[in-house]
Amino acid sequence: MHLETLETPVSPLLLNHNMQLTAEIIANHLGGELEGRGDVLVSNFAKIEEATPGTITFLANPKYTHHIYSTGASVVLVRRDFVAEQPVKATLIRVDDPYVALSGLLGLAAKFIQPQPVGIEQPCHIADGVEISDDCYIGAFAYIGQGAKIGRGVKIYPQAYVGPGVTIGDESVIYPGAKIYYNCQIGKRCIIHAGAVIGADGFGFAPDAQGVYHKIEQIGIVVIDDDVEIGANTTVDRSTMGCTHIQRGVKLDNLIQIAHNVEVGHDTVMASQVGIAGSTKIGANCMFGGQVGVAGHITVGDRTNIGAQSGIAHSIAPDSRIIGSPAVPGREFARIAASMRRLPELLQRVDKLEKLHQEK
Repeated sequence: MHLETLETPVSPLLLNHNMQLTAEIIANHLGGELEGRGDVLVSNFAKIEEATPGTITFLANPKYTHHIYSTGASVVLVRRDFVAEQPVKATLIRVDDPYVALSGLLGLAAKFIQPQPVGIEQPCHIADGVEISDDCYIGAFAYIGQGAKIGRGVKIYPQAYVGPGVTIGDESVIYPGAKIYYNCQIGKRCIIHAGAVIGADGFGFAPDAQGVYHKIEQIGIVVIDDDVEIGANTTVDRSTMGCTHIQRGVKLDNLIQIAHNVEVGHDTVMASQVGIAGSTKIGANCMFGGQVGVAGHITVGDRTNIGAQSGIAHSIAPDSRIIGSPAVPGREFARIAASMRRLPELLQRVDKLEKLHQEK
Protein backbone atom coordinates (compact mmCIF):
# COMPACT_ATOMS: atom_id res chain seq x y z
CA MET A 1 0.00 0.00 0.00
CA HIS A 2 1.57 3.29 -1.10
CA LEU A 3 -0.17 5.93 0.96
CA GLU A 4 1.91 8.75 -0.45
CA THR A 5 0.30 8.23 -3.88
CA LEU A 6 -3.22 9.13 -2.69
CA GLU A 7 -4.47 11.92 -4.93
CA THR A 8 -7.53 12.94 -2.92
CA PRO A 9 -6.72 15.13 0.12
CA VAL A 10 -6.81 13.06 3.29
CA SER A 11 -5.97 15.59 5.96
CA PRO A 12 -9.60 15.70 7.18
CA LEU A 13 -9.29 12.29 8.87
CA LEU A 14 -9.26 12.70 12.63
CA LEU A 15 -8.93 16.50 12.47
CA ASN A 16 -12.50 17.50 13.14
CA HIS A 17 -16.04 16.49 12.28
CA ASN A 18 -16.53 19.35 9.81
CA MET A 19 -14.01 17.78 7.42
CA GLN A 20 -14.85 14.33 6.12
CA LEU A 21 -14.12 11.64 3.53
CA THR A 22 -16.57 9.47 1.65
CA ALA A 23 -16.52 5.67 1.71
CA GLU A 24 -15.92 5.75 -2.06
CA ILE A 25 -12.74 7.81 -1.69
CA ILE A 26 -11.43 5.45 1.01
CA ALA A 27 -12.30 2.35 -1.02
CA ASN A 28 -10.56 3.72 -4.12
CA HIS A 29 -7.47 4.56 -2.09
CA LEU A 30 -7.30 1.09 -0.53
CA GLY A 31 -8.12 -0.74 -3.74
CA GLY A 32 -11.16 -2.19 -1.99
CA GLU A 33 -14.57 -3.32 -3.19
CA LEU A 34 -17.38 -1.01 -2.07
CA GLU A 35 -20.62 -2.58 -0.85
CA GLY A 36 -23.31 -0.12 0.17
CA ARG A 37 -23.48 3.65 0.03
CA GLY A 38 -20.39 5.24 -1.44
CA ASP A 39 -21.39 8.76 -0.38
CA VAL A 40 -21.50 8.01 3.36
CA LEU A 41 -19.12 10.30 5.25
CA VAL A 42 -16.56 9.44 7.94
CA SER A 43 -14.30 11.67 10.00
CA ASN A 44 -12.94 9.40 12.74
CA PHE A 45 -11.92 5.84 13.71
CA ALA A 46 -13.49 3.59 16.35
CA LYS A 47 -13.55 0.06 17.72
CA ILE A 48 -16.31 -2.01 16.13
CA GLU A 49 -18.15 -2.47 19.44
CA GLU A 50 -17.94 1.25 20.31
CA ALA A 51 -18.39 2.85 16.90
CA THR A 52 -20.89 5.63 16.21
CA PRO A 53 -22.15 7.19 12.97
CA GLY A 54 -19.43 9.04 11.12
CA THR A 55 -16.69 6.56 12.08
CA ILE A 56 -14.81 3.82 10.23
CA THR A 57 -13.89 0.53 11.88
CA PHE A 58 -12.69 -2.93 10.86
CA LEU A 59 -13.40 -6.63 11.34
CA ALA A 60 -10.31 -8.84 11.33
CA ASN A 61 -10.83 -11.23 14.27
CA PRO A 62 -13.73 -13.68 13.79
CA LYS A 63 -14.70 -13.52 17.47
CA TYR A 64 -15.90 -9.93 16.89
CA THR A 65 -18.11 -10.89 13.94
CA HIS A 66 -21.35 -10.52 15.91
CA HIS A 67 -20.61 -6.81 16.41
CA ILE A 68 -20.84 -6.07 12.69
CA TYR A 69 -24.62 -6.55 12.79
CA SER A 70 -25.11 -3.96 15.54
CA THR A 71 -22.18 -1.57 15.10
CA GLY A 72 -22.96 2.12 14.73
CA ALA A 73 -20.04 2.67 12.37
CA SER A 74 -20.75 4.16 8.98
CA VAL A 75 -18.04 2.11 7.26
CA VAL A 76 -16.48 -1.27 8.13
CA LEU A 77 -13.37 -2.77 6.54
CA VAL A 78 -13.82 -6.53 6.05
CA ARG A 79 -12.00 -9.33 4.25
CA ARG A 80 -12.90 -9.90 0.63
CA ASP A 81 -14.38 -13.30 1.44
CA PHE A 82 -16.54 -12.09 4.35
CA VAL A 83 -20.07 -13.52 4.18
CA ALA A 84 -22.77 -11.74 6.19
CA GLU A 85 -25.29 -14.01 7.90
CA GLN A 86 -27.61 -11.10 8.73
CA PRO A 87 -28.24 -7.67 7.21
CA VAL A 88 -25.46 -5.14 7.84
CA LYS A 89 -26.41 -1.47 8.12
CA ALA A 90 -22.89 -0.14 7.56
CA THR A 91 -21.20 0.32 4.21
CA LEU A 92 -18.60 -2.41 3.71
CA ILE A 93 -15.20 -2.04 2.05
CA ARG A 94 -13.74 -5.43 1.16
CA VAL A 95 -9.93 -5.59 1.31
CA ASP A 96 -7.27 -8.29 1.48
CA ASP A 97 -6.43 -7.58 5.14
CA PRO A 98 -8.65 -5.18 7.14
CA TYR A 99 -6.09 -4.77 9.93
CA VAL A 100 -3.31 -3.78 7.55
CA ALA A 101 -5.66 -1.47 5.64
CA LEU A 102 -6.80 0.31 8.80
CA SER A 103 -3.24 0.65 10.08
CA GLY A 104 -2.33 2.36 6.83
CA LEU A 105 -5.18 4.83 7.22
CA LEU A 106 -4.25 5.47 10.85
CA GLY A 107 -0.65 6.11 9.85
CA LEU A 108 -1.74 8.54 7.20
CA ALA A 109 -4.04 10.38 9.61
CA ALA A 110 -1.29 10.53 12.24
CA LYS A 111 0.85 12.62 9.92
CA PHE A 112 -1.79 15.32 10.10
CA ILE A 113 -2.77 15.21 13.77
CA GLN A 114 0.67 14.78 15.32
CA PRO A 115 2.86 17.88 15.68
CA GLN A 116 5.51 18.20 12.96
CA PRO A 117 8.01 20.63 14.48
CA VAL A 118 10.99 21.94 12.53
CA GLY A 119 13.94 24.02 13.69
CA ILE A 120 16.18 24.27 16.73
CA GLU A 121 14.71 25.27 20.07
CA GLN A 122 16.73 26.98 22.75
CA PRO A 123 18.26 26.20 25.10
CA CYS A 124 19.85 23.05 23.71
CA HIS A 125 23.45 21.93 23.22
CA ILE A 126 24.86 21.11 19.79
CA ALA A 127 28.59 20.41 19.93
CA ASP A 128 31.16 21.30 17.31
CA GLY A 129 31.29 19.21 14.17
CA VAL A 130 27.67 18.06 14.29
CA GLU A 131 25.99 17.65 10.89
CA ILE A 132 22.32 18.71 10.90
CA SER A 133 20.11 19.41 7.89
CA ASP A 134 17.78 22.42 7.77
CA ASP A 135 14.59 20.36 8.01
CA CYS A 136 15.47 18.72 11.33
CA TYR A 137 13.93 19.44 14.70
CA ILE A 138 16.01 19.71 17.87
CA GLY A 139 13.93 20.21 21.01
CA ALA A 140 14.77 22.30 24.05
CA PHE A 141 17.36 20.85 26.45
CA ALA A 142 18.40 18.19 23.95
CA TYR A 143 22.13 17.37 23.87
CA ILE A 144 23.98 16.38 20.71
CA GLY A 145 27.60 15.37 21.15
CA GLN A 146 30.63 16.16 19.06
CA GLY A 147 30.82 14.62 15.61
CA ALA A 148 27.24 13.31 15.56
CA LYS A 149 25.58 13.04 12.15
CA ILE A 150 21.86 13.79 11.99
CA GLY A 151 20.04 12.85 8.76
CA ARG A 152 17.36 14.73 6.86
CA GLY A 153 14.02 15.25 8.57
CA VAL A 154 15.16 13.80 11.90
CA LYS A 155 13.23 14.87 15.01
CA ILE A 156 15.02 14.89 18.37
CA TYR A 157 12.61 15.85 21.11
CA PRO A 158 13.35 17.76 24.35
CA GLN A 159 15.77 16.28 26.87
CA ALA A 160 16.99 13.58 24.52
CA TYR A 161 20.71 12.72 24.61
CA VAL A 162 22.66 11.93 21.45
CA GLY A 163 26.25 11.06 22.30
CA PRO A 164 29.45 11.87 20.42
CA GLY A 165 29.87 10.13 17.09
CA VAL A 166 26.27 8.89 16.92
CA THR A 167 24.70 8.53 13.47
CA ILE A 168 20.93 8.95 13.01
CA GLY A 169 19.44 8.18 9.59
CA ASP A 170 16.89 10.23 7.65
CA GLU A 171 13.39 10.72 9.07
CA SER A 172 14.09 8.98 12.37
CA VAL A 173 12.40 10.20 15.56
CA ILE A 174 14.03 10.34 19.00
CA TYR A 175 11.40 11.02 21.63
CA PRO A 176 11.86 12.94 24.92
CA GLY A 177 14.36 11.55 27.38
CA ALA A 178 15.75 8.86 25.10
CA LYS A 179 19.51 8.29 25.44
CA ILE A 180 21.83 7.17 22.66
CA TYR A 181 25.39 6.56 23.84
CA TYR A 182 28.53 7.37 21.89
CA ASN A 183 29.21 5.96 18.39
CA CYS A 184 25.96 4.03 18.12
CA GLN A 185 24.26 3.92 14.73
CA ILE A 186 20.54 4.45 14.12
CA GLY A 187 19.11 3.76 10.65
CA LYS A 188 16.49 5.58 8.60
CA ARG A 189 12.85 5.95 9.67
CA CYS A 190 13.52 4.55 13.13
CA ILE A 191 11.47 5.49 16.19
CA ILE A 192 13.13 5.56 19.61
CA HIS A 193 10.51 6.17 22.29
CA ALA A 194 10.80 8.09 25.54
CA GLY A 195 13.19 6.74 28.13
CA ALA A 196 14.81 4.16 25.86
CA VAL A 197 18.56 3.69 26.31
CA ILE A 198 20.67 2.63 23.35
CA GLY A 199 24.30 1.71 23.96
CA ALA A 200 24.62 1.41 27.74
CA ASP A 201 27.37 -0.99 28.84
CA GLY A 202 26.73 -4.68 28.52
CA PHE A 203 26.64 -6.64 31.79
CA GLY A 204 30.17 -8.00 31.81
CA PHE A 205 32.19 -8.73 34.97
CA ALA A 206 35.03 -11.18 35.64
CA PRO A 207 35.42 -12.63 39.17
CA ASP A 208 38.92 -13.13 40.54
CA ALA A 209 40.08 -15.87 42.92
CA GLN A 210 38.70 -13.95 45.89
CA GLY A 211 35.27 -13.57 44.29
CA VAL A 212 35.70 -9.87 43.54
CA TYR A 213 34.07 -8.83 40.27
CA HIS A 214 36.06 -6.70 37.84
CA LYS A 215 34.35 -4.77 35.08
CA ILE A 216 34.94 -5.92 31.51
CA GLU A 217 34.98 -2.77 29.43
CA GLN A 218 32.36 -2.74 26.70
CA ILE A 219 34.06 -1.11 23.71
CA GLY A 220 31.63 -2.12 20.94
CA ILE A 221 28.55 -0.30 19.69
CA VAL A 222 24.85 -0.80 18.89
CA VAL A 223 23.77 -0.85 15.25
CA ILE A 224 20.07 -0.39 14.54
CA ASP A 225 19.01 -0.84 10.91
CA ASP A 226 16.23 0.98 9.03
CA ASP A 227 12.56 0.97 10.04
CA VAL A 228 13.10 -0.24 13.61
CA GLU A 229 10.87 0.87 16.49
CA ILE A 230 12.17 0.77 20.08
CA GLY A 231 9.56 1.08 22.84
CA ALA A 232 9.60 3.32 25.89
CA ASN A 233 12.13 2.40 28.59
CA THR A 234 13.58 -0.41 26.50
CA THR A 235 17.35 -0.92 26.71
CA VAL A 236 19.73 -2.19 24.05
CA ASP A 237 23.24 -2.70 25.45
CA ARG A 238 26.44 -2.03 23.55
CA SER A 239 28.65 -5.01 22.77
CA THR A 240 31.85 -6.04 24.48
CA MET A 241 33.46 -6.05 21.02
CA GLY A 242 31.87 -5.67 17.60
CA CYS A 243 28.21 -4.70 17.77
CA THR A 244 24.81 -5.50 19.18
CA HIS A 245 22.73 -5.62 16.01
CA ILE A 246 19.00 -4.93 15.60
CA GLN A 247 18.14 -5.67 11.97
CA ARG A 248 15.69 -4.00 9.61
CA GLY A 249 12.04 -3.77 10.58
CA VAL A 250 12.35 -5.10 14.15
CA LYS A 251 9.65 -3.86 16.55
CA LEU A 252 10.42 -3.89 20.27
CA ASP A 253 7.72 -3.09 22.83
CA ASN A 254 8.23 -1.13 26.05
CA LEU A 255 10.41 -2.41 28.90
CA ILE A 256 12.52 -4.89 26.94
CA GLN A 257 16.16 -5.75 27.70
CA ILE A 258 18.50 -6.66 24.84
CA ALA A 259 21.92 -7.61 26.21
CA HIS A 260 25.38 -7.16 24.73
CA ASN A 261 26.35 -8.80 21.43
CA VAL A 262 22.79 -9.96 20.74
CA GLU A 263 21.62 -10.14 17.12
CA VAL A 264 17.91 -9.75 16.36
CA GLY A 265 16.89 -10.79 12.83
CA HIS A 266 14.83 -8.63 10.52
CA ASP A 267 11.09 -8.15 11.07
CA THR A 268 11.08 -9.84 14.47
CA VAL A 269 8.61 -8.51 17.05
CA MET A 270 8.80 -8.72 20.84
CA ALA A 271 6.14 -7.83 23.40
CA SER A 272 6.79 -6.07 26.69
CA GLN A 273 9.26 -7.34 29.31
CA VAL A 274 11.14 -9.74 27.07
CA GLY A 275 14.73 -10.28 28.20
CA ILE A 276 17.47 -11.55 25.86
CA ALA A 277 20.79 -12.52 27.48
CA GLY A 278 24.17 -11.82 25.95
CA SER A 279 25.50 -13.16 22.63
CA THR A 280 22.22 -14.81 21.66
CA LYS A 281 21.17 -14.81 18.01
CA ILE A 282 17.47 -14.32 17.29
CA GLY A 283 16.29 -15.21 13.78
CA ALA A 284 14.15 -13.26 11.33
CA ASN A 285 10.34 -12.97 11.47
CA CYS A 286 10.12 -14.30 15.03
CA MET A 287 7.33 -13.43 17.47
CA PHE A 288 7.94 -13.24 21.23
CA GLY A 289 5.08 -12.89 23.71
CA GLY A 290 5.38 -10.80 26.86
CA GLN A 291 7.89 -11.71 29.58
CA VAL A 292 9.76 -14.27 27.52
CA GLY A 293 13.25 -14.93 28.92
CA VAL A 294 16.04 -16.18 26.66
CA ALA A 295 19.36 -17.52 27.96
CA GLY A 296 22.69 -16.37 26.57
CA HIS A 297 24.87 -17.85 23.81
CA ILE A 298 22.05 -19.72 22.08
CA THR A 299 20.30 -19.43 18.69
CA VAL A 300 16.59 -19.02 18.03
CA GLY A 301 15.74 -19.98 14.46
CA ASP A 302 13.81 -17.93 11.91
CA ARG A 303 10.01 -17.68 12.16
CA THR A 304 9.90 -19.00 15.71
CA ASN A 305 6.82 -18.15 17.76
CA ILE A 306 7.31 -18.11 21.54
CA GLY A 307 4.34 -17.81 23.91
CA ALA A 308 4.19 -15.37 26.82
CA GLN A 309 6.26 -16.05 29.96
CA SER A 310 8.26 -18.81 28.30
CA GLY A 311 11.77 -19.65 29.45
CA ILE A 312 14.23 -20.52 26.68
CA ALA A 313 17.37 -22.28 27.90
CA HIS A 314 18.61 -23.94 24.71
CA SER A 315 18.74 -23.28 20.97
CA ILE A 316 15.48 -23.49 19.02
CA ALA A 317 15.07 -24.79 15.47
CA PRO A 318 13.44 -22.58 12.80
CA ASP A 319 9.63 -22.56 12.47
CA SER A 320 9.11 -23.72 16.06
CA ARG A 321 5.99 -22.94 18.11
CA ILE A 322 6.82 -23.20 21.80
CA ILE A 323 5.54 -22.08 25.18
CA GLY A 324 6.16 -22.73 28.87
CA SER A 325 9.03 -22.58 31.32
CA PRO A 326 10.98 -24.53 30.41
CA ALA A 327 9.52 -24.11 26.96
CA VAL A 328 8.06 -27.08 25.09
CA PRO A 329 6.22 -27.41 21.76
CA GLY A 330 2.78 -25.86 21.83
CA ARG A 331 0.81 -29.11 21.50
CA GLU A 332 2.81 -30.73 24.29
CA PHE A 333 2.17 -27.69 26.48
CA ALA A 334 -1.57 -28.01 25.83
CA ARG A 335 -1.50 -31.66 26.96
CA ILE A 336 0.46 -30.70 30.09
CA ALA A 337 -2.02 -27.92 30.88
CA ALA A 338 -4.94 -30.33 30.48
CA SER A 339 -3.25 -32.80 32.81
CA MET A 340 -2.64 -30.07 35.39
CA ARG A 341 -6.37 -29.41 35.62
CA ARG A 342 -6.90 -33.07 36.50
CA LEU A 343 -4.28 -33.14 39.28
CA PRO A 344 -6.72 -32.73 42.22
CA GLU A 345 -8.84 -35.62 40.90
CA LEU A 346 -5.75 -37.79 40.31
CA LEU A 347 -4.41 -37.08 43.82
CA GLN A 348 -7.73 -38.15 45.32
CA ARG A 349 -7.58 -41.39 43.33
CA VAL A 350 -4.00 -42.02 44.52
CA ASP A 351 -5.06 -41.43 48.15
CA LYS A 352 -7.90 -43.93 47.78
CA LEU A 353 -5.59 -46.53 46.22
CA GLU A 354 -3.05 -46.07 49.04
CA LYS A 355 -5.77 -46.53 51.67
CA LEU A 356 -7.01 -49.70 49.94
CA HIS A 357 -3.48 -51.04 49.82
CA GLN A 358 -2.94 -50.32 53.53
CA GLU A 359 -6.20 -52.04 54.45
CA LYS A 360 -5.08 -55.21 52.69
